[in-house]
Amino acid sequence: MDSLLTAFTDPAALAALVALVVMEVVLGIDNLVFISILTNKLPEHQRQKARRIGIGLALGMRLVLLSMIAWIVGLTAPVFDLGIIGPPNQYGAPTFETEFSWRDLILIAGGLFLIWKATKEIHHNVDPARGDDMLDKKSVATLTFGSAIVQIILLDMIFSLDSILTAVGMTDNLAVMVIAVLVAVGAMVLAADPLANFIARNPTVVMLALGFLLMIGAVLIADGFGVHVPKGYIYAAMAFSTLVECLNIFARRAQQRKGA
Repeated sequence: MDSLLTAFTDPAALAALVALVVMEVVLGIDNLVFISILTNKLPEHQRQKARRIGIGLALGMRLVLLSMIAWIVGLTAPVFDLGIIGPPNQYGAPTFETEFSWRDLILIAGGLFLIWKATKEIHHNVDPARGDDMLDKKSVATLTFGSAIVQIILLDMIFSLDSILTAVGMTDNLAVMVIAVLVAVGAMVLAADPLANFIARNPTVVMLALGFLLMIGAVLIADGFGVHVPKGYIYAAMAFSTLVECLNIFARRAQQRKGA
């Protein structure tokens, strides 16, 4: 209770709370884009239920991980080292390294999964005809409610771990972390249906969102190899691309009204 009061009365804790809420909401966008694209492939009557379950699982995983902070921090300890180090950058640190922790391995696995999933979906959008290649087998082309939930769980684990490690790096106040996670997940709940519906109504946005997933997957893999890409650059690029696509949508609608 005391730590909860401190979160709202101590200026330093309050500033950390505001910064962490913003960071958690931004990190939640990645998770939400994936959930929206995946659930839009389900029958319409199952989509909202799947989104609610996916976001609920994201909240549950974050809260469970918060209760295991000591274990989470331990995931950053090196597990093995291949002994390969990249040349130093302008700050003297290696550009990449092959000293892997469990966190690194989880990020690399998550990045590979995101790249595979986004590539498969792009392939299906570019070439709707079903072929015999590895990306178009019937077993992976058909999405069921259960398989959608399993895929959401896998990505929730990756994004939840990244989210909690970010929180641990910004504050040591557990109450601040819990409040920030609850606010971020609440924002995901409010944005889930509008975002999914917007993506469903605008097919070109689907390709843009899949491009975002490819980029996020590449960043996760790079992070796993010790190449830290500033997230501000990533989200600035995503915001600019989204703005351009919104202008394209407005232009197309204006042309349609003019021709009607």
